[in-house]
Amino acid sequence: MSALLQPVVNLGVWLWGLLAAVVLWIFGERFAPGVLLAIRTLLLIVCIVVPLMLCVAYLTLAERKIIGWMQVRIGPNRVTFFGIRWLRGWGQPIADGLKLLCKEIVIPTGANRFLFVLAPIMAITPALAAWAVIPFDPDLVLANIDAGLLYVMAITSMTVYGVIIAGWASNSKYAFLGSLRSAAQMVSYELAMGFALVGVLMAGQSLNLTAIVARQMGPYGALHWFFIPLFPLFLVYLIAGVAETNRSPFDVAEGESEIVAGFHVEYSGMTFAVFFLAEYANMILVSTLCSVMFLGGWLSPVPDAFAHAVGVPAIAADGMPWLLVKVAFVLFCFLWFRATFPRYRYDQIMRLGWKVFIPVTLVWIVVVGGWMLTPYWMW
Repeated sequence: MSALLQPVVNLGVWLWGLLAAVVLWIFGERFAPGVLLAIRTLLLIVCIVVPLMLCVAYLTLAERKIIGWMQVRIGPNRVTFFGIRWLRGWGQPIADGLKLLCKEIVIPTGANRFLFVLAPIMAITPALAAWAVIPFDPDLVLANIDAGLLYVMAITSMTVYGVIIAGWASNSKYAFLGSLRSAAQMVSYELAMGFALVGVLMAGQSLNLTAIVARQMGPYGALHWFFIPLFPLFLVYLIAGVAETNRSPFDVAEGESEIVAGFHVEYSGMTFAVFFLAEYANMILVSTLCSVMFLGGWLSPVPDAFAHAVGVPAIAADGMPWLLVKVAFVLFCFLWFRATFPRYRYDQIMRLGWKVFIPVTLVWIVVVGGWMLTPYWMW
């Protein structure tokens, strides 16, 4: 694979050298380094956001196809590209996006216009900003800061403001009730997620996400990953991530028989689409964080000795493909949960968060702390 990508890498290096020469000629030696740094950062952001938006679009198609398969249905199979029969359904996300793009944005009478438009922006911004510190490879990360885990916890906790503002600015009792229920749920499960990450911090002995993945490296492959000693915290983080993203079976904000469509009931067109994008972008973010902190990130699950014994040493090579496989598996679990479990009652959700998850995480943090002081800790 590296041999196939080498011409592309060489072309990129040549283009960057050409761009550097042009910038140096225009801005001079004094300002050229700063301009080049800004251009490099902007290009890296584009290289993260564009594939992420494509993944969000086709995650909606994957959800409809996978749940259709589980329920013995076909799923979307009409919209195609240029009439190519074997691409039936693959044009559905693009058709959905164009439909929402062409729909009118209706702002209710009496609504706060500024906050009404600001709310979906506040909902999607944390889901995109958190990717700044996510490592895809030891050397492939936008900002490899030492407090990466703290940054993720801080930036993702701001999503709740978009939900609350959307409900309040709509000037609708249904939207306001939905936003209050959703906000209470997100805050409750955010506490459990935070305590679960304390266990990761203890095991990884660092707030740097790249260093946390490096601590899970060892000769025995997957046996060194943190999901083994932190298994209760792994389950709590995964389930709390489902609740944090308002996904089924925790989607009480969208209980149609109770409060219509929740906090975004008054939204239409692209304002609704941005909320939709934020939900799926948060799903991908939670899946990636789960893979990085508990499932070894880009590390291969296959030990080197086993890979050489079976004659396929390539499967023991670490790299971003392993991270993508793990993210896809966690996303499949998200879709599986939606197709399997009925929606919880609101009191059941609150009881699970406050009376089960938080005590479990606190107890297991104490257990891990004691375990790390013994010679039996191998992580």
